[in-house]
Amino acid sequence: LSHLGECPWEEDLTYAESVCDQINLKVEAVSLQQEYMDSVVEYTIQDAKAGRTPNPDVMCNSRVKFGVFLDRFGEDFSRVASGHYARTRTNHRSGTTELVSSADEWKDQTYFLAHLKQSQVENTLFPIGGYTKARVRELANEYNLPNKARKDSQGICFLGKIKFDDFLEHRLGRQPGLFLEYETGLVLGKHRGFWFYTLGQRKGLGLSGGPWYVVSKNAAENIVYISGKYHEMDKSRTAFSVESLSWISGTSPTREECAALRVKIRHGPRTIQCRLVLENDTGYVELEEKESGLAPGQFAAFYLGDVCLGSGVISADSGLEHAPKASPGASSKRLQAHYIA
Repeated sequence: LSHLGECPWEEDLTYAESVCDQINLKVEAVSLQQEYMDSVVEYTIQDAKAGRTPNPDVMCNSRVKFGVFLDRFGEDFSRVASGHYARTRTNHRSGTTELVSSADEWKDQTYFLAHLKQSQVENTLFPIGGYTKARVRELANEYNLPNKARKDSQGICFLGKIKFDDFLEHRLGRQPGLFLEYETGLVLGKHRGFWFYTLGQRKGLGLSGGPWYVVSKNAAENIVYISGKYHEMDKSRTAFSVESLSWISGTSPTREECAALRVKIRHGPRTIQCRLVLENDTGYVELEEKESGLAPGQFAAFYLGDVCLGSGVISADSGLEHAPKASPGASSKRLQAHYIA
């Protein structure tokens, strides 16, 4: 798996061993590389190839960290601890364990844990979930931990220092296609392949005369629709469909609860008041605020108060319904587009 980049696992292990030496704990490393490749990397490739926006972090948590690992070693321990910024508490009425937002709304990681099942949450501890990141840093300094000054991890872990586009090119290659202006159907340039772009993307398009934003994709025809008016009201959506709904308690929310939910479309502190209409394991989400960049494949995490109830996957690009076909022989005279083959 060396082609995936210089994953810093050896550095991670060194820090873990140093911390555990300080408190006289034994460390045993377990390799789950192949399981990660099969469950997370392949999912990422297939979703990108289908024109969707994958989230490897969500899948890593549900399939590997709290999946394969718990299946293989969970029975040997009464609890498994994780360093995620999240909390759990018991719902005494239902007897289930709830996934609760952390004390630090900016570092909260429940979005990445929203696809977990009850069996994965009920035996998990999140020791730092009740602290802010600043307080965790203070405690690390107070205890003089070897990793007290280590920088926060960022990016997709299996890539190491490799850029995501380079990884996709290595696995999927290039497939030149057209950039079309969303409003007119004018050809504005050529792109390397639709899988390199996601809705809301501005950087890396290789076009002058912008700023340009990706607003829709047609994977079947390898067309990427862009617009210079991304922030206008008609590019925002007030509703979207979700599939593959998964509820942490094992039970879907009641109709009353569905009318009082908040949804998080991506990692960060922002949630949007919404109403969820359920139909089996699919649903329709009505937002109280307009939202841009709703991409198929993206996870939507649902909250009732500070409790993360579960998640679903955005199932369709609603903007594609109104996207124009390419104007035959038309190209924009307003700009010079370049494409590096």
